[in-house]
Amino acid sequence: MRIISWNVNGIRAIVKKGFLDFIRSENPDIICIQEARASPDQIDIGMDDYPYKYWNPARKKGYSGTAIFSKLEPLSMARKTGFLDDEGRVLVIEFELFYLVNVYVPNSGRGLPRLSIRKKWDKNFLMFIKSLERKKPVVLCGDFNVAHKDIDLANPKLNYNKTAGYMQYEIDGIQKYFDNGFVDAFREFDRSPGRYTYWQPWRNMRLKNIGWRIDYFLVSRNFIKKVKSSFILNKVMGSDHCPVGLEIK
Repeated sequence: MRIISWNVNGIRAIVKKGFLDFIRSENPDIICIQEARASPDQIDIGMDDYPYKYWNPARKKGYSGTAIFSKLEPLSMARKTGFLDDEGRVLVIEFELFYLVNVYVPNSGRGLPRLSIRKKWDKNFLMFIKSLERKKPVVLCGDFNVAHKDIDLANPKLNYNKTAGYMQYEIDGIQKYFDNGFVDAFREFDRSPGRYTYWQPWRNMRLKNIGWRIDYFLVSRNFIKKVKSSFILNKVMGSDHCPVGLEIK
């Protein structure tokens, strides 16, 4: 099974930038989308090879939202976690051996206006994930809006405790996943610096590779042995994020 996760920064926009060509080229079994900014009545995505399409749009038009397109029929699907459900940030599909959770974690925002919301999110969402994991392993993917360690952003000293995405409380939030039995799948295969998934869309940040790794696949520790590879497709354009992927044996 090959899974791609991508914050597309607006699915209607990225379809005009070669998204469907990318899908045909990569041919994943499942595509998890964050920041879709649309509902299915606003776009005919096509993609007939993916008969199982699930959307979780935000109540606010043009904001947030997630989607999953799958070739494989899941056993079940869920959209609600009990917190920020009106922002469409989570989609869960269940397979025989694991849950796949697609998430778009709230950004604390420039000037940290959503700091308290982010703290509540981190606590509540981890509880939700652990409730799933009591039933079967979890594969969790998406935009977490935080760099975990210094190696995961180009300018850690400049941004530490000054910039949303590298505040200590956000770092503590993602660390709790690892403390509670999850594994950063990409770092199981690649420990090198300069491997980013997001670049601010100005001053040629992407060309200079002044970026952040804030898009992840986190996997239950007892499932990591089934992971064949985890990768970053940093040459793929169309969004301020690039796709990340996971292959399961």
